[in-house]
Amino acid sequence: PLILLPLISSAFTPVEAMPGWFRPIAEYQPFTPAIETLRGLLLGTEIGHNGWLALAWSVALTGLGYYWSTSMFKRDPK
Repeated sequence: PLILLPLISSAFTPVEAMPGWFRPIAEYQPFTPAIETLRGLLLGTEIGHNGWLALAWSVALTGLGYYWSTSMFKRDPK
């Protein structure tokens, strides 16, 4: 599933150009804020709140990965 996330983000098409039903899906997933932040930094344009959203997604996904991996490591092998 992580391979498909960049395809449904703003990496190839701006969110404003997407159909109305698809726009919330593309807006509220982890890759869109990261891509918009990188795009803004590389082009020298305003990044707005996307930097904080990208940081929040990174921290949340890191915490989730840590919790999942420690729970799997502590599990009894059968």
